[in-house]
Amino acid sequence: MADPIQVELVAADRVVWSGQASEVLARTVSGDLGILSRHAPLLSLLVPGVVEITPLDGDVVRAAVDEGFLSVADNRVSILSEDAFLASEIDAAAVKAELETAQKDEDEVAVRRAEAKLRLVDKSS
Repeated sequence: MADPIQVELVAADRVVWSGQASEVLARTVSGDLGILSRHAPLLSLLVPGVVEITPLDGDVVRAAVDEGFLSVADNRVSILSEDAFLASEIDAAAVKAELETAQKDEDEVAVRRAEAKLRLVDKSS
């Protein structure tokens, strides 16, 4: 087995998830990105979307993230986002209302953020 990756998923107000993983999937401004052990150093901008972390133990961890940064160096992945929510923390009804408001306000960033949360809820169902 390849060396595990140390992953830190951090929101502005808390550490959302931290641990060792075999793989991380995230969406950046350059497109979807998969990170495995010994990935080349990288710094990229995140876009609102779903991050998937495959921990060494347990089920895949899925989180909706806002804009932010993703950094890879020395077998460590740091995902820094203004907001990040695990699937278990999302209330689908509240997010649908958030999406409707964002659409009425023509707020594209808020629409993408709400759509990412809804995709996360759909994947977890």
